[in-house]
Amino acid sequence: MTEVHATAIVDPNAELATDVVVGPFCVIGPAVRLGQGVRLESHVVVTGRTRIGPGCRIFPFACLGHRPQDLKFRGEETELVIGSNNQIREHVTMHPGTVGGGGVTRVGDDGLYMAAIHVAHDCQLGNGVIMANNATLGGHVHIEDEALLGGVCAVHQFVRIGRQAMIGGLAGVENDVIPYGVALRGRSSTACVRPTAICSQARAPSPSGWPSWRSASPMSRAWSRSCASSRAPGLGRSACRARTVPAEPPCRRSSPCWPGPVRFPAR
Repeated sequence: MTEVHATAIVDPNAELATDVVVGPFCVIGPAVRLGQGVRLESHVVVTGRTRIGPGCRIFPFACLGHRPQDLKFRGEETELVIGSNNQIREHVTMHPGTVGGGGVTRVGDDGLYMAAIHVAHDCQLGNGVIMANNATLGGHVHIEDEALLGGVCAVHQFVRIGRQAMIGGLAGVENDVIPYGVALRGRSSTACVRPTAICSQARAPSPSGWPSWRSASPMSRAWSRSCASSRAPGLGRSACRARTVPAEPPCRRSSPCWPGPVRFPAR
């Protein structure tokens, strides 16, 4: 049975499924749809055309669905769609899309979005994504499944982050990061392959992504090959600058699978 605290403000036009719990001082707008078992702890604001999937738990002072921070936005009807079984922690902000970006900001399933992270307009996030405290996404960012973003990192608009990539804390990411790659602290968007992610596949007849880095293909072609081999869709044109990946992993471990230098094409 749905439970709504006496101090909560829920618009009568909002759609609440069974077993939804709305805690003290929450505010829910008229175009909001909450799936089965969604729990709003307290002081949560959900507004705009926002859909939240079953099993999500949202913690105090999260603000979901407010007007995007885009000066071109003129009040069009755009959406924020959040999948199932996500944990959205304190002070998280997620904004709907814009007409210029397709009109939908989409968050996948089974994610963990820690305190004070920001998902900007038109971002597309896969399943199992983890964003640590104060991580920030610019508009139109695409993040594939199971990527991990460290605390206080910032991702530039239109950047793509590949499947199971890791972004270090305090990193400023202004270029794409390849699947299974690592971007470390600093503004130099270094993308490199983690040997532990590919060692077991290095000698396989059809390894996932490894030959692309070994052959030093242009970034757009390498990304396409990796996406195709992992059955993940490509995410558009590469935005990488000319850079060279170090010949050794950051941990300096020796590995027969380390692919060596990779040159990205100039923008």
